Amino acid sequence: MKMYPWPGDFVEGEPEAPVAVVTLGQRYSFENAAIWGPMKTENLGIEKVVANVISNPNIRYLIVCGREIRGHRSGRSLACLWENGIDENGRIIKAPGAVPYIENLDSQAIHRFREQVEIVDMIDETEVDRIQEKIDELRAKDPGCFGEPYIAIRFTERKTSMEQCTLALHASLDVDPWGEVSTSGVR
Repeated sequence: MKMYPWPGDFVEGEPEAPVAVVTLGQRYSFENAAIWGPMKTENLGIEKVVANVISNPNIRYLIVCGREIRGHRSGRSLACLWENGIDENGRIIKAPGAVPYIENLDSQAIHRFREQVEIVDMIDETEVDRIQEKIDELRAKDPGCFGEPYIAIRFTERKTSMEQCTLALHASLDVDPWGEVSTSGVR
């Protein structure tokens, strides 16, 4: 079974490590972290981070570093999700991002994320050595495994003919094999 169920632009490190790192718009390389990579959007990007973090119960700290993506404010929106949760419409409470909505994760996944990890705000920090020092410091404070993995949604690959293929990108958007976008009305 693959540890991180949502595909994305990330590097898998040491699965037993208690630290994950979101680098916002930059790409860095670290040692002694479970997973790290960029996150650019305050909706699908956050959903991928949350789903992958809670799938590894060893992750107890989530460092958010690097420079914010202009207009998206995805790092601050992720911190707001952890601090405040979501409202009844799936909007991240007090998030400054342009479209800070969680549509593909249920409230249990959000609750698990908020309980399992502590956000370490290093937004605007771009010095790899300082970020690595924080990883090492948090690793030394490892509180232990949170319990069983929580798999919010697992994406699987399947073979199908192109004539039969429609991909759901969001709860209400479909893309056919030729790139045509339509709304499905599914909520």
